[in-house]
Amino acid sequence: MTMKDEIQSRRTFAIISHPDAGKTTITEKLLFFGGAIRDAGTVKAKKTGKFATSDWMEIEKQRGISVTSSVMQFDYNGFRVNILDTPGHQDFSEDTYRTLMAVDSAVMMIDAAKGIEPQTIKLFKVCRMRGIPIFTFINKMDRQGKEPLELMEELEEVLGIQSYAMNWPIGMGKEFLGIYDRYNKRIEQFRSEEDRFLPLNEDGELAVEHPMKVSSYYTQAMDDIMLLEEAGNEFDIERINAGELTPVFFGSALTNFGVQTFLETYLQFAPPPQPRNTDDGESVNPVSEEFSGFVFKIQANMNPAHRDRIAFVRIVSGKFDRGMNVTLSRTGKSFKLTQSTQFLADDRETVDEAVAGDIIGLYDTGNYQIGDTIVEGKKPLQYEKLPQFTPELFMKVTAKNVMKSKHFHKGILQLVQEGAIQYYKTLHTEEVILGAVGQLQFEVFEHRMRNEYNVEVRMEPIGSKIARWIENEGDVKESMSSQRSMLVKDRFDNYVFLFENDFAMRWFQDKNENIKLYSLL
Repeated sequence: MTMKDEIQSRRTFAIISHPDAGKTTITEKLLFFGGAIRDAGTVKAKKTGKFATSDWMEIEKQRGISVTSSVMQFDYNGFRVNILDTPGHQDFSEDTYRTLMAVDSAVMMIDAAKGIEPQTIKLFKVCRMRGIPIFTFINKMDRQGKEPLELMEELEEVLGIQSYAMNWPIGMGKEFLGIYDRYNKRIEQFRSEEDRFLPLNEDGELAVEHPMKVSSYYTQAMDDIMLLEEAGNEFDIERINAGELTPVFFGSALTNFGVQTFLETYLQFAPPPQPRNTDDGESVNPVSEEFSGFVFKIQANMNPAHRDRIAFVRIVSGKFDRGMNVTLSRTGKSFKLTQSTQFLADDRETVDEAVAGDIIGLYDTGNYQIGDTIVEGKKPLQYEKLPQFTPELFMKVTAKNVMKSKHFHKGILQLVQEGAIQYYKTLHTEEVILGAVGQLQFEVFEHRMRNEYNVEVRMEPIGSKIARWIENEGDVKESMSSQRSMLVKDRFDNYVFLFENDFAMRWFQDKNENIKLYSLL
């Protein structure tokens, strides 16, 4: 197989949703079809000791939620699939946003009973911003939920994206009989091992005698299908690729119904690896000879016994060979990539070769930062910046045991480099202040400091603040710092003001018109 064919066979996508819509469950089922796991464990199956493969961190197993993005890879029908399972919890949206920069398409999970929820809207907007194709899976059809037409309408009205139903549910909840598969022209029966698929005739009706024919749910589904044929959107692959039309699939991830049909259709229509822009507007083609990629995530202690750090790299172009020489664009340093890995959540194996579209892990001794570009050859190249959020909540953090201050600083440094929390220090006393987008990030930080670095921390809330960086740092005087507008430094030694509230910020601006403030995302 040529490198071009290899690249064309890659499908790299993220699964986005509100918490509890079934995202981790569908990931499990997809891995199950890919033969990557023999037994799909449910997310909260505590009694059996089986946890979802993608939820590998201890705190995730305890809470039954995903708080870090996992990467999983499997082969299916001649395709190599890279799934990025993102945290649905809103406190971790920054990690999720960065993950969405590393994919070529997204699968949006929607709970049939709840419809489109706030976190889904946020994540959808990021996909929209990037113009990436979105495939929709409406989950939990085996429970009572909203009417399918109402859900389709919600997609168009709330998200502003047009939709095309690839299949249609026949009944729902206890009366869920199956799906009418418009694309494959068949009916897939729910909970039926024999005759799982029933053929349709030329008129789109059931081609065989079957008890379903006399069901009112079948009649209702046929009426809906007729309405969709006459008044619905047309299937248009170009509009799907542009992120203007979403193909919609109905099913139940927990009972593994409709998931395989979804996977096969998705692989057929989802885009292969796409070109990516550099920060000076150049577009890099995936099939170009030279290897290049960017770091979108750093994870410490995936194996706590080894205190390791992994930099997750999305390969944008060319081919990776273990042992190759690359240059880190930010520093201009060249080095050999000898230790590389691919993932099934926390199960890893050494990877010798990978191509554009793949995600690889590089062992990191502190060389990499989120957003770094690595390239083969000497030509400098820097991919577009990854988003960083302005934190809203702040905590003063100290080690309970002063003797552990070395471990304390090492732990903080490593966890800060992952990008989930941000680090600040006061000017003279150098007290550590951490900033985060959401409260859960602090809880995870405290948990990981205790379990991975053996350090108990004392966390003292200093409340929500408005953080602003300064364009003209040279004009800042330390005397400008006060209780209401505290001047601190970030991890790169840049000045940052932490304002008590909007009023304090406006008051400061009135007094110091020459100081130009700005925020991150």
